[in-house]
Formats: sequence, structure tokens, C-alpha cells
Amino acid sequence: MSIVIVGGNECMTRQYMDLCGKYKCKAKVYPKMCGGLRNVGSPDLLVLFTNTVSHKMVRYALNETKGQNTRIARSHSSSIAALKGILDEHVTS
Repeated sequence: MSIVIVGGNECMTRQYMDLCGKYKCKAKVYPKMCGGLRNVGSPDLLVLFTNTVSHKMVRYALNETKGQNTRIARSHSSSIAALKGILDEHVTS
């Protein structure tokens, strides 16, 4: 399963990727809009951490995945516990 995470804390990027790896998922993390969201592709799950992301990034990420079979999960908190809850809900073992 492929996951794209938009937003979150930049210093926690490695922890987000490690947690996704424990669920046997490939993850791309975009904590900020540095040069646009390149290579978003067509992920199975798009995670939006709404507290730490701009409206512009949210619109761009949603436009990139429009028309695809991508599930979208939004969380106000960008903690590891919040991501774990999202993964527990959306990833089947």
C-alpha cells in the first residue's frame, strides 16, 4: 500500500516513514511546499495533517489525486499516535 503524508512536523519525517514501514506501506512525506508536491503519483491513502499545512498545499494535494481511487484521511493532530490511528483504520493486515 502506498501512502502520501502532507503536512506534519519536518523533524518527524523519519518517524512517519518508519511507522508506515511497520505496517508494510511505502510512504512519501511532504512536510512543506518546497517546490510543489512532486511525484505524488496515485497513492492508496492520502493523509492530511490539517494543523500544520497551508490551504494551498491541501488544495494542490487534493487536485493531484482527483479522479483516482485514493482514500483521504484528515487529522488535526500531526502526532505519531494520530498517524497510528489512521493506519489502524485504513490498512488491512
